[in-house]
Amino acid sequence: MTQRTRTGSKLRAGLLVVMAAGLVGTGVSNVAMADPPAASPTSALQRSIDSLVSKEKFPGVTAWVDKDGRTESVVAGSARLGRQVPVPRDGYVRAGSNTKTFTAVVVLQLVAEGKVALDEPVETYLPGLVRGEGIDGHDITVRQLLQHTSGLPNYTEHIGLENFTKIQHTFFQPHDLIKAALAHPAKFPPGTKWEYSNTNYVLAGLVVEQVTKRPIQEQITERVVKRAGLRHTYWPQPGDQSLREPHAHGYALSHTESGKVIDATEMDPSWGGAAGQMISTPSDLAKFARVLLDGRLLPAEQLAEMRKTVDAPLLPGWRYGLGLFSVPLSCGGVYWGHGGDIDGYETRGGATDDGRSVGLAVTALPGTFGDAEKGALAVVKSVDTAFCE
Repeated sequence: MTQRTRTGSKLRAGLLVVMAAGLVGTGVSNVAMADPPAASPTSALQRSIDSLVSKEKFPGVTAWVDKDGRTESVVAGSARLGRQVPVPRDGYVRAGSNTKTFTAVVVLQLVAEGKVALDEPVETYLPGLVRGEGIDGHDITVRQLLQHTSGLPNYTEHIGLENFTKIQHTFFQPHDLIKAALAHPAKFPPGTKWEYSNTNYVLAGLVVEQVTKRPIQEQITERVVKRAGLRHTYWPQPGDQSLREPHAHGYALSHTESGKVIDATEMDPSWGGAAGQMISTPSDLAKFARVLLDGRLLPAEQLAEMRKTVDAPLLPGWRYGLGLFSVPLSCGGVYWGHGGDIDGYETRGGATDDGRSVGLAVTALPGTFGDAEKGALAVVKSVDTAFCE
């Protein structure tokens, strides 16, 4: 997501906070993905997904649910605005800020290897870079980057995202994004509160690059995507503005206040950096969360650090660890995941400790067509239905 908002409400500002990162792909070609079993037309999940189209006006919806190895796929709406084109089951989507969890996993792997320390100042790894009004890399730790407690300003508020058509095909370097953020004063002293900032994760990506001497996209691909067996998740090559097939088209407002909707499927996602540039599918996002919670990507000590949370006051009960939200469920317990908002697509989901995993995507940000707050809450409710049905 990103801090870019369609309304001035705290809810919208919070729920549009999780966006993307990347450059090197995995080498996966465009492949046809086998259709999983479809949900019953009368199931609560199918009704909930249908409502996202009929009531909240999202053009298309696709979801994947895995409960103890039993999977089902749900789709609704159309893959193209203004005509009836079937939404592909488990098609490619821009994953937005789900990228942050991938970045956090790599940092924590480096912690396990003794190459990074969570409570070491950022200055140790990026000397002289993090400087600004009320900002000093000596005072901000790696943990605070991953936890969103650094107080760093959010660059997505300062690069012109409110005028999407102006930046849709613009390429950004990570240092462009950092420069845009550090031109503004700190939001608060490090460690004193929680506030989502994409700047934290672009810096975390630079820490990885400094320590490994390799690109963040390569490290995510080799250390996470391949190790987790994600066949449909990749980091776009520089200049790649496309989505692999199959996919539903994504739609966005050309300008925050214009009301004009444009096709946002093709765009340069480089402004997401290590915070939100990746591309995936609902099933791969659900699988990633499952593999992560099952301890197959991190040693137990680092996974426990990832799950140490602070209050994230977006909705009641929401908490944030290191690149991971803890979200309460109506049927009891919580799920662990992230989610992502990027022009054209919103994704939500994660996994529970008892074996359930969910990935859901809609093909526009809430507020593009219907009411922003209602749409955002409806997506959250559909994910809850998927876990609890």
